[in-house]
Amino acid sequence: MEDRIASIAQLDLVSLRVQWTAYHGRPAPMRLGRDLLARAVAYGIQAEQWGGLRPALRRRLKRLCDGCGQATQGTVLRLQPGVRLMREWNGETHVVDVLADGYHWNSTRYRSLSAVARAITGARWSGPRFFGLHETARPSGLGRGSSP
Repeated sequence: MEDRIASIAQLDLVSLRVQWTAYHGRPAPMRLGRDLLARAVAYGIQAEQWGGLRPALRRRLKRLCDGCGQATQGTVLRLQPGVRLMREWNGETHVVDVLADGYHWNSTRYRSLSAVARAITGARWSGPRFFGLHETARPSGLGRGSSP
C-alpha cells in the first residue's frame, strides 16, 4: 500500500482523474486541483486496505450535509472557531483556520476572510466566495442561461 501511495506523485492529471473515478465511483470535479485529487486517491487506497468511514460517521456526515445547496442567494455559511478551510490556488493548497475573532493563514492573523483571499490572490475577492462558502442557489430546474 505504501508503494501505491508513493507512486501517486508520478501520476499525471488524467491518470489522477481516472484513479479518482475508480475509487469514488464518479468523475472528479473539474475544478479540483492536482494536490486534492492526489489526496483523494491516497484516501481511496487506504480505504480499500483498511475500510472506509464507519457507517455511523457516514450517516452523521449525510445529516450535516442535508440541505446543502438549498440556501437562498446571498447566504453565507457561518463558521465556528476550529473549522479549517482549504482552497487550491495556482497549484498551491492554502489552509485557513477559523478563530473566534478572525482567521489564521500563513502564520498571520486576519480580521476578515476577504483579507485572507486578497493576500493569497493579490486581488480583491469576496472571502466567502473565494472559499466556496457563498451559496448562490437557483430556482429548481433552472441552470445558467435558462429562463422560467
